[in-house]
Amino acid sequence: MFPPRFDPPAPSQTSVTDYAPQTNVECPDLSTTSLLRVWTPQNQTLNPREEDYVNTRIQNVVPKAWNDWLGNGSRMGYDLGSLNITQWPKVGIALPGGGLRAAQFAAGALSGIDARNDTAKNAGTGGLLQVASYITGLSGGSWTTGSLFFNDFPTLHNLVLGNGNTLDGWKLDLPFVTPDGTNIFSTDNQYFFGSIIWSIMAKAQKGIDTSMTDPWARMISYHFLNQTTRANFFTNDSAHGAGQLWSSIPQVPSFQQYLMPFPIVVADSRPVGSNLTTALDLESTITPMEIASYDPNLSAGMNLTFAGTHLTNGRAENGSSCVTGFDQAGFVMGSSASLFNQILDFAHNTIQGFSSSDSKGILYVLQRQLAEVRTRADDVANWPNPFSGIKLSTFQDANASWIELLDGSSNNENVPYGPLFVRARGLDVIVTLESSADDANNFPNGTGPIFTKRRLETILQSSHQPFPPIPATADDFVSTGVNARPTFFGCDPSTPTEYPLVIYLPNTPPINGDHPITNTATFQLSYTLKFTQLFLDATQKLMIEGFTPNSNDPDPNFGACLQCAAFDRARMKLSPPPARSDICTRCFKQYCYDPQNPPSRDELPNRVQTFRDPDPQGLSNFLAENKFRFVGGLVGLVVLIAVLIAGACWWKRRKDKKFYKRISEVYQNEAFAIPVYPSSHNKSGSTLYEPIYEMPRHQGQL
Repeated sequence: MFPPRFDPPAPSQTSVTDYAPQTNVECPDLSTTSLLRVWTPQNQTLNPREEDYVNTRIQNVVPKAWNDWLGNGSRMGYDLGSLNITQWPKVGIALPGGGLRAAQFAAGALSGIDARNDTAKNAGTGGLLQVASYITGLSGGSWTTGSLFFNDFPTLHNLVLGNGNTLDGWKLDLPFVTPDGTNIFSTDNQYFFGSIIWSIMAKAQKGIDTSMTDPWARMISYHFLNQTTRANFFTNDSAHGAGQLWSSIPQVPSFQQYLMPFPIVVADSRPVGSNLTTALDLESTITPMEIASYDPNLSAGMNLTFAGTHLTNGRAENGSSCVTGFDQAGFVMGSSASLFNQILDFAHNTIQGFSSSDSKGILYVLQRQLAEVRTRADDVANWPNPFSGIKLSTFQDANASWIELLDGSSNNENVPYGPLFVRARGLDVIVTLESSADDANNFPNGTGPIFTKRRLETILQSSHQPFPPIPATADDFVSTGVNARPTFFGCDPSTPTEYPLVIYLPNTPPINGDHPITNTATFQLSYTLKFTQLFLDATQKLMIEGFTPNSNDPDPNFGACLQCAAFDRARMKLSPPPARSDICTRCFKQYCYDPQNPPSRDELPNRVQTFRDPDPQGLSNFLAENKFRFVGGLVGLVVLIAVLIAGACWWKRRKDKKFYKRISEVYQNEAFAIPVYPSSHNKSGSTLYEPIYEMPRHQGQL
């Protein structure tokens, strides 16, 4: 059971105005319920309730999940019954950012490692999700994380596409910003915008400053939380996720049964008032228990239930009066995806990257928001500072009243690795479901792992585990091909705890040479239902197939290889450790990155990089999808017209030749001459008649 906690009344979740926090709530007794935890990298500790959840799950749920996944171990070449495993590897899963592309990729990839998916189960990959202790999400990855938890951990297919009953799916065919189409003044779009503004006004009326992240948060809620259906989308018959709190995740039935990995959302921050478009080196994490930073320059966490309360030295500034309900699920996910500081151009009143209609919609809502309520730092997520007055010599905002959170990738770390490398969490295996759009074709090139490794080796050295060896640059990631195939990093440490093993499963082109469909743009804010279904299928396939060097064929043994990688740290911790099995040895030779003998991208032939829309909509998409066929058809049409014109000219010349020949014959026959009218006079004054000839009416052609 969880340690005792103070639970204030939850919002009703019946109205969009439940987005407003509750103010003037009596603070808990600080002798029994702390609002703030402070530590140092040397005595780093976890929140007691997080630790209790993870340990209980490891003791009561995870061993069975490992046994269900690995069976007797024969697929890997082991006899697990004789190995007496007492300490299974602690596994974490990272879901990177990238808008709806990242959200869908995360869903499809999780489906590919989910034991409830028969296809994945039969392939040997299904089960990795169930043995995980942690799952981290950033930006679009946080949307999948939040949606998965607030919908009570359904299968990923049902989560995204609905089940025809209690789940209505994500509704990605309704654009994020203008769900009723490009006309922002349509009746339904105005209902949608009005509902969002109503929510924000309710929050502002509580004295809480808002920003552009607030309408963004509400839009996220409409699409990913569990109160919105197609039938009520444009009505206020539902709260549309308002009142659903991140701190209420422990009340979800699957969480209470310890069936879920522990969720963590990642955001970055910038110094208050700096107006920077990038983040400094401070990463914030949000769990159901607290908002915290394990970075050495802060090393503190606040009880999430009371987030929204201005604290000084761990005590409410307003005496015994606290705030609750600030940690709206949509706002937490929106904070992790608050990238407006990078793309909002106030000077030109535009939002870079967004389509014209999405940009107009966001700016229209912001204009109405500015007209109705007070805002501050419009381009970030504003959180009342819970860390005021502490770590004065190292924390950048120790004297500020607010902290400004940004998209979690603002420091170029688009993969939410940070929480998974925290030493106190002690992870053995970190699974990366990598969907970053680093290159021109929207595929990853290793930028996120590279930047994380650099930070772990410098400012986080005292607080986090090291990153295993990886290619040093993005060019090296690409030239070795590890960005375009499953790769295991850190297979052979000197000790089992030197660094975690990182299983890297990136978004890649199909191995069979087909055009990819999963490398869409980050700012594409709508997908047809057909596209989403195909996207999920393609991503799941990537998780299951593996690769065969110098071939376009899948690896039929990839499921066994994934099991080998996930299990290997448990083997290493045995005393004495048994030899790696022949099957796992072959797997590691194929999938492990060896910096002394790196692989080559040449082992991945015929990989097509260019995106092809599987369900094009509209003329522009049709032309883009069929441009070569269209140009070819146009050339053919021009040639055909030229041939027809040439033929018509030839036929006309032939006809005219016969016509004039006939006239000549008639002219010579005076019987056909008919004087019609006098035309002119000669000099003598006599009238001359110019004959006008009317041809006999023949049937047919001359």
